[in-house]
Amino acid sequence: MRSAIRRHFPKYTKRNVRLARTLRRTMTEAEKKLWTCLRANQLDVKFRRQFPFDKNILDFYCHQARLDVEIDGGQHYTDDGIRRDEERDAELEQQGIKVLRYSNSEVLNETDSVVEEIFEEVHQRIKNETND
Repeated sequence: MRSAIRRHFPKYTKRNVRLARTLRRTMTEAEKKLWTCLRANQLDVKFRRQFPFDKNILDFYCHQARLDVEIDGGQHYTDDGIRRDEERDAELEQQGIKVLRYSNSEVLNETDSVVEEIFEEVHQRIKNETND
């Protein structure tokens, strides 16, 4: 079991695992709403919430599609937040992980279209993997 966990949690730290557990208990309303749509294989794939990955914690991660879905609050729209997100996204992209970002208000007010976009991206990425 330990080696299987290691493959999905590359270079994770105990601190990140503790932080991820805390974040799971204190999700925002937007995160809770999206989680109800993504959980339990509702899109035919498994998502993990607040997933420790390297030095980051990914809001919603689908390993099969190598897709990270981020829900952004106001702090992400400052100059510093935008810069940090761009750096983080570039690091994840280098590891083959695509990042989709949505604002809290998009998730709360346009839930169906957000979920549809995630569904399409998941299945497109899986299809591309099987064709390569």
